[in-house]
Amino acid sequence: MESIIDKIESFAPLAFSKALEFLHIEFQTFFLFVIYVLLLLSLKKIFSIIKRYSQFTLFFNRENIYSRFLYYRVEKIARPLYYLVFLSILKNILGLFYTVDSHHTLDVVLFFLELALILWAFYEIFKFFLYATLNKKIKEQVDARRELFIFLLNIVKISIVLVVVTAILFKMGVDIASLVASLGVGGIIIGFSAKDVLVNFFDSIRLISEDAFRQGDWIETKEFEGFVTELGLTSTKIRTFANAQITIPNSKLANDYIINWSKRLIGRRIKFKIPIQYSVNGAEIDRVTEEIYQMLRSHPDIVNPDNVKHLIESKMTYENGLFNIEDKFGVRSTLLVYVDSVDSYSLKILVYAFSVSINWKEWLRVKQDVLKKVITIVEKSELNLAYPTQSIYLKEAQVKRETLS
Repeated sequence: MESIIDKIESFAPLAFSKALEFLHIEFQTFFLFVIYVLLLLSLKKIFSIIKRYSQFTLFFNRENIYSRFLYYRVEKIARPLYYLVFLSILKNILGLFYTVDSHHTLDVVLFFLELALILWAFYEIFKFFLYATLNKKIKEQVDARRELFIFLLNIVKISIVLVVVTAILFKMGVDIASLVASLGVGGIIIGFSAKDVLVNFFDSIRLISEDAFRQGDWIETKEFEGFVTELGLTSTKIRTFANAQITIPNSKLANDYIINWSKRLIGRRIKFKIPIQYSVNGAEIDRVTEEIYQMLRSHPDIVNPDNVKHLIESKMTYENGLFNIEDKFGVRSTLLVYVDSVDSYSLKILVYAFSVSINWKEWLRVKQDVLKKVITIVEKSELNLAYPTQSIYLKEAQVKRETLS
């Protein structure tokens, strides 16, 4: 490199060499300065070309989910790398003219800027791999736990903050080991003040490990009900049916009962009673209940043991003896139609079944269809639907007196 610079210097005009000598600048230093400046001026263009070429290559490999996802993330990953290279070149330019001590303010500022940019680039790359893996699992219909990915991302954020704080203390000449050892009573006070934060953090790990609920699940507690939008490090956000957001400490959720309505694979309960007028025609009652039962059994949107048999068999593993398959995965196929009770004006026929879909809108549609078919069956029979009535009996003498008056 030096020989090349010497050859270039031999072609330089004498006046130019004298000017550099007058300014106490070596030709080699000036030559490197020009190269660095040209690099700075063309750096944005160079990165733009690299970005376009990368996106062009990734576009033709878009069948791969990582390539397709990286295509949209190139800009965010390239930005901190661009600033890092820019800062590195600027640092080399300053190094040509100044000898900066490691404890000099300028060196400290440059050090923290470099550290921040490196961590920024690491965070963007980590986020890319995390999101790409999550999308891959969703595309492959694998049971992807979004809250776990968000939890890991939050852990990385905290780790980056800890690295920055540690680096600042180290650069300031603070002995980290001595600082930790000397905390003493101050550490105890900090520990007590952060007790709730730590409890909530460990309870978030507990909730994730126990798989109590996942992002998007419909849950119900003593005080709240709604959909889980985010399971954070210390709290969980729930979107209620009134479209309000509630933030609940994880310790409260971990130590309270949670009803998870989304933890069911197939079967949402349909339960109602049909009031029938009192009848001594027991055979007709048996025929009607049997007809309702067969209607439900043949209904394409109602669960019965036959149409979930293949599903249960697909979930069967060597663990079958440890738990009930239907209870573990949330499969219900109970189907009941019986005279269940009597009251002052009617017999009550219980209709108890489960819809195939657990979606609320679809469940309402199926329930409505079942109700209409049950009413049609009753209307076509010799039975009659009952409704509250009241009969008043008056004595004959009293009727005559009221008529004469």
